[in-house]
Amino acid sequence: MTVAPTSAIHTGDMQTRPAPSFATTASRALRLRRILPFVIGLFVLAAPALADLRVCNKTGSRVGIAVGYKDEEAWKTEGWWNIAGNACETLLAGPLVSRFYYLYAVDYDHGGEWSGRSFMCTQEKTFTIKGIDDCLKRGFERTGFFEIDTGEQRTWTVQLTEPGRAAPGSQ
Repeated sequence: MTVAPTSAIHTGDMQTRPAPSFATTASRALRLRRILPFVIGLFVLAAPALADLRVCNKTGSRVGIAVGYKDEEAWKTEGWWNIAGNACETLLAGPLVSRFYYLYAVDYDHGGEWSGRSFMCTQEKTFTIKGIDDCLKRGFERTGFFEIDTGEQRTWTVQLTEPGRAAPGSQ
């Protein structure tokens, strides 16, 4: 003869349990609410880290951005990203593939630019240009970019500021 626990009803070989009381259901829900943030936190921590090249425009003006970098194949320049004043934009999504990136930015509202001595090819309209040599011969403009040394980080943010404030640079 099988002896059933006192909380179960014996009907042949099958045992059924009575429905849990409201107090039991409420306590399970409370435990779940306490544990759920930790479980979600584990998934967030386990998720791959975001990795991007971002530019934050810390000025009140609209700016246009071009970026230059060497990928697995060749030097490449891309543009234009238009970033509103006091806003950020991701230029290149995913882990950075190079240590050095090059930026050129122009202030649409007040004139001026953020430039440097690393010359690469650009054009007025949206572009992706392979190669940085013979820009003029190939029908492009020759533009001076400033260098960003990411130190081989996977993600980097450049902050463009008004003249006289901190120089463009690192995260």
